[in-house]
Amino acid sequence: DLSTRSPNQHFCALLACEAMAESAAAAGQSSSVRKSGVPVFVMMPLDTVKTCCGSGLNHRRTMARDLAALKSSGVEGVMVDVWWGVVEGEESGLYNFEGYMKLVEMARDAKLKVQAVMSFHQCGGNVGDTVNIPLPRWVVEEMDKDQDLAYTDQCGRRSYEYVSLGCDDVPVLDGRTPIRCYTDFMRAFRDHLAGFLGDTIVEVQVGMGPAGELRYPSYPESEGTWKFPGIGAFQCYDKYLLNSLRMAAVAAGNPDWGLGGPTDAGGYNSRPDDTDFFRQDGGGWDSEYGQFFMSWYSRMLIEHGDRVLSGAASVFGHEPGVRLSVKVAGIHWHHGTESHAPELTAGYYNTRRRDGYLPIASMLGRHGAVLNFTCVEMRDEEQPRDARCMPEGLVRRVAAAARGAGVGLAGENALPRYDDAAYDQVLVTAREERMVAFTYLRMGSDLFQPDNWRRFAAFVTRMSEAG
Repeated sequence: DLSTRSPNQHFCALLACEAMAESAAAAGQSSSVRKSGVPVFVMMPLDTVKTCCGSGLNHRRTMARDLAALKSSGVEGVMVDVWWGVVEGEESGLYNFEGYMKLVEMARDAKLKVQAVMSFHQCGGNVGDTVNIPLPRWVVEEMDKDQDLAYTDQCGRRSYEYVSLGCDDVPVLDGRTPIRCYTDFMRAFRDHLAGFLGDTIVEVQVGMGPAGELRYPSYPESEGTWKFPGIGAFQCYDKYLLNSLRMAAVAAGNPDWGLGGPTDAGGYNSRPDDTDFFRQDGGGWDSEYGQFFMSWYSRMLIEHGDRVLSGAASVFGHEPGVRLSVKVAGIHWHHGTESHAPELTAGYYNTRRRDGYLPIASMLGRHGAVLNFTCVEMRDEEQPRDARCMPEGLVRRVAAAARGAGVGLAGENALPRYDDAAYDQVLVTAREERMVAFTYLRMGSDLFQPDNWRRFAAFVTRMSEAG
């Protein structure tokens, strides 16, 4: 558990803690006052728990001090990924939550709350992934034997980030269905950490896809497959999803529509107007076939979310003080076009003329889950003009969907930011959209640099007044 921080980083962290303690005292705010505002959580490093065995913690010697610094700033708690590939990594049904027990105990001792993320995805290959944590070894072995367990694009590229939702109810993982595996994992988590539920562990965020988000792996960064602001690619070519598509096409009276996804939708790094399917005028996305395909593609994603959340609700639904949440990706590039191509390839059937987020929010509402949305720190004016980005408009649209479905809206920043402009934007969104919580990405040595820390501490104080 030796720390890798330099002496200067240790000194900066100590200064940060002292500076924030003075700031909190000057503000004269009690914890009861903070609760009237928007609580701020901070994401822990991706490799907080040792990935080799799951029993220990990295940087344990400095972690207690870091947690104390967060508490002194008025932070409500921390978020941590509970990795499937770490806890159940070696053998099906054999769980090791020892490292997470140690972390939750440290959070409790620091009087911090915990948001636990059930991370059923691979770490590595997405924005911000600094470590590599594959799916459990026994799951990867099953995927090697049957490669159609992996999401597949039209060129045959397979994704090992997350098991394809097409086989949710098929016993393909050591005799269990993926949904059963997710539910068993969450039940084991509940049983092992029962003493912390509702007191220290106040939220369980349920992973639904790549990066833990409810979406298809349509824009993978690994091996340079996708680069911003490409439109991404549909992921419906494994045999399980193709069989579902064929049945849907037959039911619609057009069997030819079930042969595969659109053949004119370009590639990962295309622009909308480079393709016949996504172009502005007369694009295939707005044709009868396009509406059929997108309705099926998005419905499959929502039904997947419903199945996973049903399992989560059966495990945590009767745990007082524990709420469920689901993360939805902030796909803001090309949101200024008619088709919203990157949202469509990710499974969000949201266009200029159709609200694709209300059906998602309504599904979450059936299970009492919070909608956690990313990119709330971004401003339209900061984005490259040729990417047609509209993060502010997208946040407003998702917030409206959450209100319409009667579900709480929480937020995250999509990229690490330490500047006042980003904090100001989060604060505006928190106030205008009545966010129930905000989770900051992420804890690390950069956050504890004195200037960064002072700005962050001031932001936390302002969020406590944003009720």
